[in-house]
Formats: sequence, C-alpha cells, structure tokens
Amino acid sequence: MCLAVPMQVEEIDGYTGRCVARGIEREVSLFLLQGEELAPGDHVLVHVGYAIQKVSAEEAADSWALFDEVLDANA
Repeated sequence: MCLAVPMQVEEIDGYTGRCVARGIEREVSLFLLQGEELAPGDHVLVHVGYAIQKVSAEEAADSWALFDEVLDANA
C-alpha cells in the first residue's frame, strides 16, 4: 500500500511543478502526468515526489479530512 498526499499546483516549469499543501511547498515531478492538461490551481496526488494522479479540489479536501480524522483518533 502506498500513501499519496493531495497538493495544489502553484507553478509549472516543464515537467516540474511547485506544489503546496497546508503551507508546505515541494518541487514535484509532473513527468508521469504528461498526458494530462495541468495548470496552476489544479490538484494532484503526490507520492515520493511524483504527481501520480490529477484530482478535483473536492477529492483533495476529502482526502485531507480523512487524514485529519486518523490523526485525531491517534491523539
């Protein structure tokens, strides 16, 4: 099983994107999504530095809500 974190694309430079999630910024490879139309503002799932899937803003928010539930349950 793998874990992917939803992030919002802030900037795109070729196959590299600057993405942000909850104030944390990372450079992310967009190479695996070269068949997708991506633009700043889009959301992607990121696994070990690679964007692996484009998702809607709602799907990204739902994922973060589930992560919050897990963290709250373990507190």
